[in-house]
Amino acid sequence: MRINPMQDFNDTIFALSSGSLPAGLGVVRISGSVALAVTRVLAGSLPEPRQAALKTIRTRNGLVIDRGLVLIFPGPASFTGEDSAEIHVHGGKAVVATLLEELAGFKGCRLAEHGEFSRRALENGKMDLVEVEGLADLIAAETEMQRRLAVEHTAGGLSKLYEDWADRLTRARALIEAELDFADEDDVPGSVSDLVWADMAELQSELSGHLAGADFGEIIRDGLKVVIAGPPNAGKSSLMNALARREVAIVTEIAGTTRDVLHIDLDIEGYAARLYDTAGLRDTEEVIEREGIKRALKTAAEADIILSLAEIGTAAQTDFPGFGGKVFRIGTKSDIHPADANNYDLCISSDTGVGLAELHQLLVNDLQTRSAAFSLALPSRLRHRMLLMESLDALTQAVSSVSAGLDIRAEFLRRAAHSLGRITGRVDVEDLLDVIFSEFCIGK
Repeated sequence: MRINPMQDFNDTIFALSSGSLPAGLGVVRISGSVALAVTRVLAGSLPEPRQAALKTIRTRNGLVIDRGLVLIFPGPASFTGEDSAEIHVHGGKAVVATLLEELAGFKGCRLAEHGEFSRRALENGKMDLVEVEGLADLIAAETEMQRRLAVEHTAGGLSKLYEDWADRLTRARALIEAELDFADEDDVPGSVSDLVWADMAELQSELSGHLAGADFGEIIRDGLKVVIAGPPNAGKSSLMNALARREVAIVTEIAGTTRDVLHIDLDIEGYAARLYDTAGLRDTEEVIEREGIKRALKTAAEADIILSLAEIGTAAQTDFPGFGGKVFRIGTKSDIHPADANNYDLCISSDTGVGLAELHQLLVNDLQTRSAAFSLALPSRLRHRMLLMESLDALTQAVSSVSAGLDIRAEFLRRAAHSLGRITGRVDVEDLLDVIFSEFCIGK
């Protein structure tokens, strides 16, 4: 979020923090240098920090706005790191509007912009970028696994891992710099090879294994992408409607009814899943249908799983251009055809519900298999993945460039640490000097 240049980061900001109105409760948050003074004007004497007190909230002219709870959080022990306050009033539109209007009348106070409380927490060192992103994901979480992943990020679990790796890189660089520049000092090790490169090779392996979990992290956050594909009239739209338990897609006897890609969101044992219904795959000269098939194949290429449907008695497609994931062959219309376990992974009937529970379990099993090797300290955004790849690439070059000079290999380590630091937003070039001076007594 970028602050409007016409506004001052030093302003005291306020906003409704409790969601849309009307509601049973309206929580107005205030943060900044005059937050406590403003709250004192509105509510009279202030309670002890972090203790709620029932107060009459008044305008500066003495008009009663409401009676509610007041809490104060003197900085730096607050969410933003600044002096902060919360005023809890009844969640009526008029009540909250009057309170916000009164706050806007104080000099140096203004309405907060989107995400500005979190940005101030970041600026004041109360949170890093990963924790801020985790907080956003926690607010948006719709499934249990999304909640768990967001909590892990918000609590700093992922940040701690990256900071530990960055510390190891910093120490390795410090040892190298010490050998390059202070080799004549008795308290500097004579050779860093055994001390540094074995640890860097181990770190390379750890980073590579962590990056392998990025796909699953993105699945938890964004949802397992499941595409229903197959020829016209194979029962794709019927399956979509059966799983959604409502009429999402139009179902007719006419082949090629589905022209565009439709999707629904499902909760599968706490995991988010996005299910796509696509146009029937066949050779056709009809322009609109051909465009639908083109979109279907593009969606399939980006899937995590493809449910390849075919009416029992016909072959289910197993190869899709650009897709290298798992394809499940699903035989449909088992209410009018005998089940065939040899040619299909599962036989179902969307009309009678036969096989739908087994299909649900098949997706659950796939998710559990994907999750078995990973904790929830996982990268979950494309930004995380790209920076981790940059860091791993630089680290790999540092470890493998055995014939290069120490200065070149140290530069690769610097790049690896810089990319890790960009993930959390904490890139401090002074860390290297701190290690050298404290551990090797260079300035003696």
